[in-house]
Amino acid sequence: MKNSVIVLCLLGTLAFSPVKVKSSRDSHYSDFDEEDDSRIHPDLPVENPFNNKAILPEELETEFWMRNARETVAEKVETYSKPNTNVAKNIIFFIGDGMSFQTVAATRMHSGNENNKLSFEKFPYFGMAKTYCVNRQVSDSACTATAYLSGVKANYGTIGLDAGISRYDCEGQANEAHQTTGIGQWSLDSCKGVGLVTTTRITHATPAGLFAHIADRYWENDVEVEDDNCDPETTDDIAEQLIRSKVGSKLKVILGGGRSEFLDKSVTDEEQNPGLRGDGQNLIEEWKTERSKDGNAEYIWRKSELLGLDVNSTDYLLGLFEGDHMKFHLDAVADPEEPTLSELVATAIKMLQKEEKGYFLFVEGGKIDVAHHESWTRRALDETLEFSNAVQLAREMTSEEDTLIVVSADHGHTMTFAGYPSRGADVLGIAQNSNIDRMPFSVLSYANGAGYKNTYNELGDQRLDITGFDSSDPEFQYFATVPLNVESHGGDDVGVYASGPWAHLFVGQYEQNILPYAMAYAAQIGAYGDDIQCSSASTLAGSIFLLLFIHLLRQINIL
Repeated sequence: MKNSVIVLCLLGTLAFSPVKVKSSRDSHYSDFDEEDDSRIHPDLPVENPFNNKAILPEELETEFWMRNARETVAEKVETYSKPNTNVAKNIIFFIGDGMSFQTVAATRMHSGNENNKLSFEKFPYFGMAKTYCVNRQVSDSACTATAYLSGVKANYGTIGLDAGISRYDCEGQANEAHQTTGIGQWSLDSCKGVGLVTTTRITHATPAGLFAHIADRYWENDVEVEDDNCDPETTDDIAEQLIRSKVGSKLKVILGGGRSEFLDKSVTDEEQNPGLRGDGQNLIEEWKTERSKDGNAEYIWRKSELLGLDVNSTDYLLGLFEGDHMKFHLDAVADPEEPTLSELVATAIKMLQKEEKGYFLFVEGGKIDVAHHESWTRRALDETLEFSNAVQLAREMTSEEDTLIVVSADHGHTMTFAGYPSRGADVLGIAQNSNIDRMPFSVLSYANGAGYKNTYNELGDQRLDITGFDSSDPEFQYFATVPLNVESHGGDDVGVYASGPWAHLFVGQYEQNILPYAMAYAAQIGAYGDDIQCSSASTLAGSIFLLLFIHLLRQINIL
């Protein structure tokens, strides 16, 4: 009787226990038992590795990977044992706006192969910066620009002001006690030339971080100031500050878009774009008049003028190539009068290389961010690839012995990878099928954004079948989970890549605001430099002193 009870108990246990059924290994969308671990890491069908052109034959051999590891270690030992501690005469600081780690990796794959490297990924030193604002977990380009250009973390939406000033505070904006100085000013104080290049409006949040003190990033012209109930007579907009501020007025090179911010509504620019100002000012003409007092000042608005510029006879250069943001790179290459980021950078470096004391050049690849916000993934990756090309060009035009190049991003985005695509798969294509709704999903997608309309039906309760979607369309809005009219930023850390003098300072993880201080240390300027004021007044005083000294020497017959 006792044995019979035991047998019945065992049978009952088996009857009510879930039976694990191994998933089919040749299905894209097999059902998986909840306790079957293979549902977490499904063995999806892939091409025979010997037939996959993305996989090098030698990758199938142990020795390939062992040799790769040994060579990499040897390279790092050589690099790290002999850090470059020269004083950085020149600094070029690149910001890929919105260039998250996922964007970098996807661009690498989009460029040809998973084991490719973008130009700055070849730099010997790498770190990570934390991007939050003082009052927001996920940042914008305004507070981050303040952090990485002035060394002070700030509030969301504000530029060049510490966190004691809230957004839209008209009066607070003018309070010098809350205005930050930064690496632009430190460079000028050390007699260095300073330049600015962007593919967005030159008055946009990121470039404005170099010269502006503004309580709202969108106060790019006087009308925007007035619309927020501030007095444009006492609250200077960003375009005005570029032309008249302590840093903006001394920039040797200014290249980007945004002509309309400098012109009154009553006039149009060279391409018939109407101005946006309401105060009757023509700030482009003011720039030409004021800068011509100090040397030869050239204003240009098209690619042929940029490429035909005589840099040796030009002391100041203002190039505004669009009324709004500049064109995306995919469109610029088809427009004979639209320069690429690489062409802008090349001219800027040529202009600044004339500076006896060296230079600081700030470069933004701004349309990476614009493309992500629109969920235009193909455009975002192409912008990142052109950004990489511009970095490569800058490194080739300069010497690692005296020029520090730092590459980073201001913040991330919500784009991510999904599924288990094969090596060599189109990163802009399909990853696999879902094992729930049995429909395909893409390798790349966004956590939110306008692409939700390509993801769900009108009721939002069922995914659409995306089979055959046109990934070649640069303005196809990639798939998103949460519906938003524009995709948002991400709060993740961003990469920092460095090459040149004191590049090893950028290793590790740190707050974003240390970046300008590390650059300043490398160049021995700002807090780390001799307290030299390179103003016109001090230059004049020095000249007078020199003349008096020479006169004295002549009086005593030494000369």
